Amino acid sequence: MKKKGFQKKYLFVLLLPAAFFLAQISAAHPEFVEKLYSNTIYKPIGIILSNITGIFPFSVAELTVLLLTALLLYGIGKVIMSFIRRKPNALRFFLNYLGNILIFTSIIYFLFMVLWGLNYYRQPFSKITGLDVSPADLEELEEVCVMLINNANDLRQRMGETETGTMKLNSTLQDAYLRAGAGYENASSLYAVLDGKFGRPKGVFASVIMSYAGISGVYFPLTSEANVNKDMPPSMLPCTISHEMAHQRGFAREDEANYIAYLTCRLHPDDDFKYSGVLLALINSMNALYSYDREKYLYLRQSYSEGVNKDLGELNAFWQKYEGPFEKISNSINDTYLKANRQQDGVHSYGRMVDLIIAEHRAEKQIP
Repeated sequence: MKKKGFQKKYLFVLLLPAAFFLAQISAAHPEFVEKLYSNTIYKPIGIILSNITGIFPFSVAELTVLLLTALLLYGIGKVIMSFIRRKPNALRFFLNYLGNILIFTSIIYFLFMVLWGLNYYRQPFSKITGLDVSPADLEELEEVCVMLINNANDLRQRMGETETGTMKLNSTLQDAYLRAGAGYENASSLYAVLDGKFGRPKGVFASVIMSYAGISGVYFPLTSEANVNKDMPPSMLPCTISHEMAHQRGFAREDEANYIAYLTCRLHPDDDFKYSGVLLALINSMNALYSYDREKYLYLRQSYSEGVNKDLGELNAFWQKYEGPFEKISNSINDTYLKANRQQDGVHSYGRMVDLIIAEHRAEKQIP
């Protein structure tokens, strides 16, 4: 009887190839994913799940990861001790432990795909919204950069400042989590796909670990929570919150989540969100310009206001503080994760949000 039961549990391993098969089918039919999954299946599940976990003031995702890590280390410890003590069933115990990890991984990956991961294969945001993302010439990119610089300089003048002269939020961080939804409410009047009463974003208690890993935020599909590195400089917190909320609404691609963060921050009623979103767009757009015309980049870079320069300096100093081998490992894992989900440019795909910014700028110029 024990042997039969032992074999039955490995049926769960079949969930792993099932998830891969589901992903392959979905990748070939983005229209099907958009209509049947992203809007019909995922969205209600995400809303319900996020509101349930939203009852708790802490990140349920963080607690889950902590408990799973503890269980993993406990199991590894037991395996090591069984070999040290030369127990007769040590090898069998080790193989059984590996089998349990495989089963657990299969279940988690299947749940990941069903609860959120298939959103990687939905239609592009440009297709959903009708934005024209045809290739842009250098003149269009420069025009967008100038617009963003002017907007950033103007908004920065309205910001409160810390003792060191860097930007500070209009409220406490906890209040910022609650205010973040206002941008999505306004944006949903333009694009209904962005609506939905999801649970509030949350700061991660162990944000220092995220900082060392070079991570600003994480969306956790199993709890439908938007998790934020609360230790980041204030200038990047509102746009990071909005970025993770874009994932929460089913937009899995990083470049699209960045654009949606910019869009929802720009349409937010509060200036700290507006400024943060514009600063995110400015960084990405100017980085793109640097790749094509360094001389023009350096020329436009001189027009940054003193306040904007101070905020960018604070942001650079923050990430430099945490640079190290852990960040490189994390970046490599993230790159592999993105490519595994068909974001073939890997980490470099983050710059592609600029195409959507240019497309939006084109559309606005056409309005009489």
